[in-house]
Amino acid sequence: MGQSGGGKDRVRQRIGEAIKAQIAAGTYRPGARLPSTRALAMELGVSRTTVTAAYEQLLAEGYLETRPGAHTRVARGLRPHAQAPGLSPPAGPARLSAFGQRIAGFGAPGPFPGRQPAIDFRYGDLAAADFPTLAWRRALNAALLHRPDRLRYGDPCGTPALRVALQGYLWRARGLRCEPDQIIVVNGSQQGLDLCARLLLDPGDRAVIEDPCYLLARQTLAAAGARLLPIMVDREGMRTDRLPAAARLAYVTPSHQFPLGSVMSVARRQELLAWAARMDAHVIEDDYDGEFRFDIRPVEALQALSGASRVIYLGTFSKTLSPLLRLGYLVVPAALRPAFATAKRLADRQAPGLEQDALAALIASGAYERHVRRMRRRNAERRAALLAALAAELGDRVAVEGADAGLHLVAWLADLPRRQEVELALRASAQGLGVHPVTPLYDPSAATERPDRAGLILGYASLDEREIRGGVRRLAAVLEEMRAAGPAHRI
Repeated sequence: MGQSGGGKDRVRQRIGEAIKAQIAAGTYRPGARLPSTRALAMELGVSRTTVTAAYEQLLAEGYLETRPGAHTRVARGLRPHAQAPGLSPPAGPARLSAFGQRIAGFGAPGPFPGRQPAIDFRYGDLAAADFPTLAWRRALNAALLHRPDRLRYGDPCGTPALRVALQGYLWRARGLRCEPDQIIVVNGSQQGLDLCARLLLDPGDRAVIEDPCYLLARQTLAAAGARLLPIMVDREGMRTDRLPAAARLAYVTPSHQFPLGSVMSVARRQELLAWAARMDAHVIEDDYDGEFRFDIRPVEALQALSGASRVIYLGTFSKTLSPLLRLGYLVVPAALRPAFATAKRLADRQAPGLEQDALAALIASGAYERHVRRMRRRNAERRAALLAALAAELGDRVAVEGADAGLHLVAWLADLPRRQEVELALRASAQGLGVHPVTPLYDPSAATERPDRAGLILGYASLDEREIRGGVRRLAAVLEEMRAAGPAHRI
């Protein structure tokens, strides 16, 4: 029975790889004669056509050479023992740029586990049921049907429709005043951070960060070669009285400090802006979950204050819609717009245009803001369930911080020392529970005052009330197990 086309291709590829391996091993040296296609076909039990195709591919790649009326030979220009794919000896350390060497020190991202915990309090995850599937599908279909006759690259700063829609939304929801051309649509807030770091920092420049701080923000600035200056936060946000005498940049989360949840007071906001003006510095305002406040109306953004011409506002749709969309935006001072536009074009030409048009329609129709209001109510219910469960299961053994806004809170465990956070997370994981220590978000080189007790970041936006209650019960059981293990597990 004859082989299918796909089967013949696989046999041809195996023959080619085998010949390359023999060349690499020195069995066939440069100039050596290869068996005729007829002889090799008989030896291997395949068709002559398949062997001929393998030889032709090797000729095209430069491994073999031939002349009319002569035998096929190994190309004479090959170096002795040229390595075939997969047979190369172990290479020495990779030669990296200074940037590459800096990020190599962070370690490679760990593989995402194939099996997730049954209940995971991971911050940033959202419930699939919360996504406005029908509204999004209608908007996406409409955007697809109304595409122009010709497909072409768009404005690297974003589609005009989305930037106009965002201008109105940001004024209504966050008090921002900007022109559409100050808005740069990016592939998620992480790209926005990367653009800021590369455009505003040279290696050795000083950059202020909060301590604790969003880990990827800290690493992005460090990757740019910045000298990081961690400044502690308290219940009024970053301690602006500790700002340095000189720096080029400050990264802050003033509306809901990540991860501790404090809101920067108006007095400190004014001090930060005055400092930036004196230093000729810029401030990155990461407003990652500013839509979610449960006690009062969302706090006005830092960028909305007068004199905020040095503020770069960073927003995202990852917490309101989905991180899978990879859509975020920067609002940059007008003077920085040309540089950011050029950098965005060099980075990836543009964010996906179809999704931008769909999102613009969702905002313009009011459907997006209705969705945000629904999610605010739904997450308020989840938050209430988590607070009630912590009180019921742990009582005064837990102190909660940062629960007035956002999609997470920090739980400080009174009778477990900080050094046992990792052990707690591992024991919880064995029980099908995902909990995440707060200590990795502190800068290890900083002398920031921090609690000696264990702390957990508990995200709740992906869980329902039943899962939240069950997760806290499992957490309480793990803590009881650790207490029962002996004095080594107590302060």
